[in-house]
Amino acid sequence: MSEPSPERSDDDRSVVVPMRVYKAVTVFSTLFAVVGVVGGFVLLDVATDRAQADLAQIEPLVALGGLALIVASAVTYAFSTRFQAAGMGNAKDGEAEDSNHE
Repeated sequence: MSEPSPERSDDDRSVVVPMRVYKAVTVFSTLFAVVGVVGGFVLLDVATDRAQADLAQIEPLVALGGLALIVASAVTYAFSTRFQAAGMGNAKDGEAEDSNHE
């Protein structure tokens, strides 16, 4: 049984994939993002000696590595939000619901 290939949805930024791929992308991108952000802050903490170091004592390469890890994590997570499983709708595409519930 072959799964359908990824295709673009009506929105150019969304990619429709099978549910199994969607779940894998969501789980692993979230895991990478969380670990990356925590790791990035640990590197910043090490580079600045727990925010106690003078400006001359900061390790700039380690600090830049921490910032780069945080940014890479954010980009990965943001990119993963483009994926949708087949049949998933976008709340922005639907008609506005009537909020006048009487």
